[in-house]
Amino acid sequence: MLILGIGNVLWADEGFGVRVIEEIAARFHFTPNVRVLDGGTQGIYLVDHIRWADVLVVFDAVDYGLAPGALKLVEGDEVPKFMGAKKMSLHQTGFQEVLAMADLLGDYPEHLLLVGVQPVELEDFGGSLRPEVKDQIEPAIRAARGFLDGFGVQWLPVHDAVDHRVQDVPHPSLSMSLYESGRPSAEAACRLGDARVLAMREQG
Repeated sequence: MLILGIGNVLWADEGFGVRVIEEIAARFHFTPNVRVLDGGTQGIYLVDHIRWADVLVVFDAVDYGLAPGALKLVEGDEVPKFMGAKKMSLHQTGFQEVLAMADLLGDYPEHLLLVGVQPVELEDFGGSLRPEVKDQIEPAIRAARGFLDGFGVQWLPVHDAVDHRVQDVPHPSLSMSLYESGRPSAEAACRLGDARVLAMREQG
């Protein structure tokens, strides 16, 4: 079983999937048959991980066309449609291809759940999750737990499961708390684009 978060923490709500994985890793460990993985923007390089999993849960920011911050669950064969219908970044194209390649190789997960959140902001380089999206981290974890409970997955508190670490998670230096406290303000370092450059692009 694989619990996977994908996205890019440098682009505001694009980092939702990774931040969910970060939270799970901080609070829980699992038996060796369950892996927890920060997939970042690895795209096609995730294929071997996907092929390994009979049960797959994916956390991501997805453009469902819903209200900003809305959480939506998609299961089974519907998942690739939502991960490719309205692409917001290169990693979504890559992950759709990962699923297709796993299927082609005959190792497609038997059970698949996408836990996606409708982003509020993506064009904020260096920014963090918007409050509406951050508030969905805990509901996303609850949704995954409800799904995985059906497969007997044990969510072991960190202090009770030191010997069961099977996780590939964000480095502590990239934690959301350090990331938010260490980055400069928008006033000190504009993250939306220099107005002079944007004006030149419009003229060109």
